[in-house]
Amino acid sequence: MSFLLLLSRAIDRLNEFIGRWLAWLVLAAVLISAVNAAVRKLFNMSSNAYLEIQWYLFAAIFLIAAGYTLLRNDHVKIDVILGRFSRRTQVKVEIFGLLVFLMPFVVTVMQMTMPLVIQAYHSGEMSNNAGGLIRWPVYAMVPIGFALLGLQGTSELVKRVAFLMGLIDDPATKAHVKTPEEQLVEDFRRQAEAEAAAEGARK
Repeated sequence: MSFLLLLSRAIDRLNEFIGRWLAWLVLAAVLISAVNAAVRKLFNMSSNAYLEIQWYLFAAIFLIAAGYTLLRNDHVKIDVILGRFSRRTQVKVEIFGLLVFLMPFVVTVMQMTMPLVIQAYHSGEMSNNAGGLIRWPVYAMVPIGFALLGLQGTSELVKRVAFLMGLIDDPATKAHVKTPEEQLVEDFRRQAEAEAAAEGARK
C-alpha cells in the first residue's frame, strides 16, 4: 500500500501542476476574445481562426482539467441520500462509483476517441470554416483529458482504500485556504490591533 500511496501522491502532484497552469488559458481565452471583438468592431475584420482558438482553449480547460477537478473534489455531487450515512459508508459508495462508473467510462471514451484522433492526424483534417484551424489537436484533448481523469480516479481509489484501512485521513476533507479577500481583512485587522496597542502604550 505504501507504493500505491506514493503513486497516488505523484498523480496528485501531476494534476495539481496541470490544473494550475491551465488556469492561465482562461486569461488567454479572454484576451483573444476581447481583441477579436475589438478588431471586428473597429476595423470590420475578423478571422475564423481566432474564433476557433477560443473553442480550443475552452476544450483544453474543460477536458484536461477534469483530473484536477476530481483532485480538488469540486465536481458536482448530489448527497441528499448519501449524506445521511456515516463517512465510512460514503467512502465505500465512492469506491463503488469509481470502479463501476468512472473507470469503465474513461476506458470506453478513450477507446472510442483514439481512432478518431489518429485518423484526423494522418489525414490532416482541417476545419470546414474558411481560415479555420487543423482539427487533430482539439480531438486529442479528449483522450488526454480522460487519461488524466482516469489517473486521478486511480489516485482517489487508492486514497479511499487507505482511509478505510486507517492509514490516512479522509481524502475528501478540504483544508480551508483563505481567499485574497479574507487575507486582506485579516491583515487590516492585525494592523488596526497593532496601531491600537501602540496608541495604548503611548498613553
